[in-house]
Amino acid sequence: MKQSGKTMGMVIASLRKAQGMTQAELAAKMQVTDKAVSKWERDLSCPDIQSLPRLAEILEVSVEELMQGETRPASLVKRINEIVDLVLKALVVAMGIALVVCSVLKTLEPTSGFQLAGLGLASAGILFLRQDKGIR
Repeated sequence: MKQSGKTMGMVIASLRKAQGMTQAELAAKMQVTDKAVSKWERDLSCPDIQSLPRLAEILEVSVEELMQGETRPASLVKRINEIVDLVLKALVVAMGIALVVCSVLKTLEPTSGFQLAGLGLASAGILFLRQDKGIR
């Protein structure tokens, strides 16, 4: 299986090595032989389709990334999601503070207040949906 210049075997070997794992260690985690892992990496065979989610989990990539040959380290994806969550939280807090400050200073027009509140609520809603649905 070849996509974007990399075969699945190349991707498996690269990710395994990046984690400092031997073929035998990956085989033990996958409950297959090291010969099976060797065949995957040499593109003589492919992992069973039912084992792809487990393989992706061990190699810290998505199944799609594993199959397409385009990988981003899971730590990068995790960090991006953490930053998105932080920005959404900060936006909610900023909108709340802006509403309070403008109200105290009596500079808040109703239309502006609704816009600030709407932006804050929308950000909070997106944040909660991401957390509840496991969107990452």
